[in-house]
Amino acid sequence: MRLSGPRLTPVEIVAKMGVFDARDKPFDHAWLATGDNVIATIWAEHVNVGSGGRWFYLESMDVQHRAGGGTRAPNQVQRAKDRLALLKRTFDAGQGFRTVLQTNRVAIAELESNKSAKVSTRVRDDAEWHVASWEPDQLLAVLVRGPRGWEPSEEEIKAARARTSVAKADEPEAAEPVVVVADASPEEAQAAATDYVMRHFKGYGYKAEDVSGQKLGYDIEVSNAKGATLLRVVVKGTATGVPTFKLTSEENACSVREPLWRLLVVSEATSPAAQHKIFKPSEVSQAPGFEPSA
Repeated sequence: MRLSGPRLTPVEIVAKMGVFDARDKPFDHAWLATGDNVIATIWAEHVNVGSGGRWFYLESMDVQHRAGGGTRAPNQVQRAKDRLALLKRTFDAGQGFRTVLQTNRVAIAELESNKSAKVSTRVRDDAEWHVASWEPDQLLAVLVRGPRGWEPSEEEIKAARARTSVAKADEPEAAEPVVVVADASPEEAQAAATDYVMRHFKGYGYKAEDVSGQKLGYDIEVSNAKGATLLRVVVKGTATGVPTFKLTSEENACSVREPLWRLLVVSEATSPAAQHKIFKPSEVSQAPGFEPSA
């Protein structure tokens, strides 16, 4: 399907499935599409095959810890909570959901801790999935592809747990080493954030030009392969030692007159766990770390 269909970026695939704000949520793992349809990512390497060839997937409800081990950053925790909320919504309503099968350039277990874990392939699955069981006491939901009426056996779930490293609720967590992160300077946070944003857009096939030296009221201009300008982005980075940021007078003025103006905040900019979120001019006050100018 990936090779025979049109060559779309991972974001475009989700957008064509009815997610209008897909470009603003490229790192989300579940989305609400038109018609109140839920779309969720299924990581292909964690798909299990049960009796009769039925596909199933174990969804961990432990939002505090990454699949590959380690504690999630606050924005990663929120992303995991948002995904579970959408899946629970389909379970409560007795509805199915659409999926995209995804692989990354490194192991999915490193998705939230390795900057190289960008989407490699994302394919729309034409078959409907559903939440077959929801067990909060076990911190586990079982997602099944195809018609209702079938669930994996206890033996199949046990084998799948071992293969995909989904821990049980009563299993103790291994103690993690304490990592001391040195404070970053504002210049270091901004440089790291700019580098992150440039690589992010280029990784999706867009052209990103750093125009911060021109004092235009934005830092990066993003365009598509045909040269059409898509976004004019102000980049701000927060990190240990740099918890807040302000907009300059030029940036504030540009946000009013420029319809393509967006604020992109990179949190934990100097760490491997850097993540970002995009804000429209009307949403700037909601950005974490935003400090109004005096």
